[in-house]
Amino acid sequence: MRIEWEIVWRSGFFWDFWAEYPVFQGATELSLDAKGRLSVPTEHREVLAVQAEGRLVITAHPHRCLLMYPRPAWEPIRTQIMSYSSLERQTSMVQRLLVGFAKEVEMDGSGRVLVAPELRRYATLEKQVMLVGQGSHFELWNLEAWEQQIEQIVAQGDNLLPPGMEKFSL
Repeated sequence: MRIEWEIVWRSGFFWDFWAEYPVFQGATELSLDAKGRLSVPTEHREVLAVQAEGRLVITAHPHRCLLMYPRPAWEPIRTQIMSYSSLERQTSMVQRLLVGFAKEVEMDGSGRVLVAPELRRYATLEKQVMLVGQGSHFELWNLEAWEQQIEQIVAQGDNLLPPGMEKFSL
């Protein structure tokens, strides 16, 4: 599904010409309400409404954060994960984590999504959270855990880049 350029431009998204989906980027500190709902930032709502009809998938990430995908972007990932044999122990652990925790949610009329209690517990989400764009999806972090991630990144200094990225330059 292609998105109208006017919607993309107004929302502040950058379009990846080689993909079907907009590139989500940026970090935003948000609050969960008393029911565990997250208000999707307005700059992302319209694109998610058009691209995914407001349907998202939230699941666990091994780093103890959550992943939030527009449903159309999640489906090929789920298919790929489930194409591997569950008889292999590590594969089945990854399947249990990513597919087992996956919850389909819909944005309500106010642009909110409910983060299931078991997902909030897994990622130790409290009131203050950080929503981080990661291209095709978002990460959702406990605010303190996010700040620790940033401290670890900064502490790496010149050793941040892994093998294979040595020539990467900004």
